[in-house]
Amino acid sequence: MKVHPFALLCFVVCAALPAQEPQTHTSDLGYTYSLPADWQVVDTSGTLPQAKEQAQQNAANDEEKKGVGCASAALTARHGSPASVLVVVELPFDCLGQAATDKDLPGFALGASEGLKQMFDLTDTATGTYKLGSHSLWIERSKGTPKGHSEMAYTVEIACSLLKKGAVCWMTMASDADALHVFESSPVSLEGEPPVALVPATAFDKKPAQ
Repeated sequence: MKVHPFALLCFVVCAALPAQEPQTHTSDLGYTYSLPADWQVVDTSGTLPQAKEQAQQNAANDEEKKGVGCASAALTARHGSPASVLVVVELPFDCLGQAATDKDLPGFALGASEGLKQMFDLTDTATGTYKLGSHSLWIERSKGTPKGHSEMAYTVEIACSLLKKGAVCWMTMASDADALHVFESSPVSLEGEPPVALVPATAFDKKPAQ
C-alpha cells in the first residue's frame, strides 16, 4: 500500500496561518496526541481543498488519487521563527475501502516518505522501527532543505502507524533541536493504551538480526 501524495498533502497545508492555541488532539481513529501550550494550532480549512487538488495532480494512478481524497490533516501546528511545523495526517480505512495490517506498514510508510522527496532535498537519512505498547511504528529522519531554498535547513522526521480504523503519520519540519524534542517527546495514546512519548530514545537503534 503506497500513499505517495499523502506526505505531499501534509506539507502543502502548512502554509496556513495560526488560528488558536493548541490542545490535546483526540481522533475518531482512536488516538490522542498532545503539544505544549506555546505551539500554535493552524486552521487548514481554507487551504485543504487546494492542497488536495495539488496532491491529486501529482498522483500516479486512481488508487493514489483516492488516497489523497481520503487523507486529512488532523492537526497542524507551528512554533518559533523560523517556524517549525508539525502535521498529523490520517487515512481512514472505511473511506479507502480496504484495511491494512502491520505487514503493510513498511510499504505504507515508505510511500508516505517518498512524497517528501518532491518537496525537499534530503540527506543523512536514517530509518527505524519500534513499538509503542502493542503498536508498531516506522520512522525516518533526514536533514532537509526545501527545493529552491537551500538556505533553509530542517530536520525532517516522519513516524507512521496502523490502527484498527486507519493509518496515521506524524511529521515535522523542525528548525532546531528543541522543536524536534517536542515532536518526539509529546505524549501519544494509541487505542486506549497509556500515553507515552511518540518517539523513544531507542527508535533508531539497530535491531539484532532475527
